[in-house]
Amino acid sequence: MTLTTTLGELLGQWRGENRLWLDPDNPPALSETTALVESIAQDKFVTLRYTWADDGNPQDGLLLLGAESDDGSVQAVWVDSWHMDRVQMQFWGAVGPDGVVSVAGSYAAPPGPDWGWRIVIEPRQGDSFRLLMYNVTPEEEEQLAVEAVYHPV
Repeated sequence: MTLTTTLGELLGQWRGENRLWLDPDNPPALSETTALVESIAQDKFVTLRYTWADDGNPQDGLLLLGAESDDGSVQAVWVDSWHMDRVQMQFWGAVGPDGVVSVAGSYAAPPGPDWGWRIVIEPRQGDSFRLLMYNVTPEEEEQLAVEAVYHPV
């Protein structure tokens, strides 16, 4: 399955609930979220723009996804007003046979080694999708950091 085939089914406006885990041992912070999925550059790229809130403070982000070919490989660039501040992160990954898009990147965590971040877009039956974000330790242990479930507007 290709990127544009998978995400083409998600084009449009969405709303849902965002869960943010700052500590996996505590309950997540909840907020409303919106998303807009669009194709750009003559359907060669897909953008996923989203909004959410941290303790009532509005936040937003953008994920730009593209594929060099139809082999399922994906590249992405991510920015988020809260998670990334003024830095963009680059990702590489793939579209799985089930249509799930998974991309991974890394970020500096001085004075220690870099940490990873993985973003998953999971189309679901019944006109919804999930946006999942995982923090990945240097030992490659994943911890769910964000789960947003979207439904069409």
